[in-house]
Amino acid sequence: MAAIVFAMVPASAATSGYNDFTCKPNAAHPDPVVLLHGLGGNADGNVGPLALILAAKGYCTFAPTYGKVDETVPVGGTVDIDISAHEIASYIDRVLTATGASKVDIVGHSEGAFQSLYVPKVLGYAGKVGKVVALAPPTHGTTFVGLVTVAQDADLDFLVTKVIPLGCPACSELVVGGSAVKTLDNGAIAQPGVAYTIIASRTDALVVPHKSTLFNTAETAFVAESGVKNAYVQDTCPLDPVGHIGLAYDADVSEMVSNALDPAHAEKVTCSLGLPG
Repeated sequence: MAAIVFAMVPASAATSGYNDFTCKPNAAHPDPVVLLHGLGGNADGNVGPLALILAAKGYCTFAPTYGKVDETVPVGGTVDIDISAHEIASYIDRVLTATGASKVDIVGHSEGAFQSLYVPKVLGYAGKVGKVVALAPPTHGTTFVGLVTVAQDADLDFLVTKVIPLGCPACSELVVGGSAVKTLDNGAIAQPGVAYTIIASRTDALVVPHKSTLFNTAETAFVAESGVKNAYVQDTCPLDPVGHIGLAYDADVSEMVSNALDPAHAEKVTCSLGLPG
């Protein structure tokens, strides 16, 4: 179950309008955008719709399905976080070579949002990244809606450290205290020269983005550092109940992403109602 908790995908998936390696960035949008899906998701089903929206706005957009255990199964992000990070880094290099751009912007959802923070810092790719827009990253570790916390409190750590990693190494690395979380959180996360925007939802029930006594959670998503803009969807659209999965498809969020990528031409967000949960 843990392998799909981050990014369940819709029945219909976007399949065109991005990953065009003949695309050349224009003066208005000189940096191509690499979109990264969540754990247990894939490019087409998770971030494909957003890639299409940005492509329609004139961006060159690219979205790999990274971190697959089996190339024949369209489920990504489950392998070791660092292995996926190196795969993403190689993909960024491929995009830069094909487009002739000097930097990419990264838009990530869930684990992909975590990778958007991890790759510039841990792999030293900050010089190749202009902007990062991270949707609900488990920056400081998640608890899988408290299930891992319950297991740990009950002295059932083997469920976290032994069982889950058999099919999903990334799962145990993204929980509170997980190895990838410790690596990312060791020292400053924000890198010089990169503009960061982190967007979370107050109603996210999977990667709970805020400290909660009720759910026994600490701050999960936001980065309290210079150069980082942290925002809740509800700061702009108070009535939008969008949850974790819905962040990738929410019309309000797509406008916020567009504004973060091009703040000089930011437009007023037309609020709607996203998928709760």
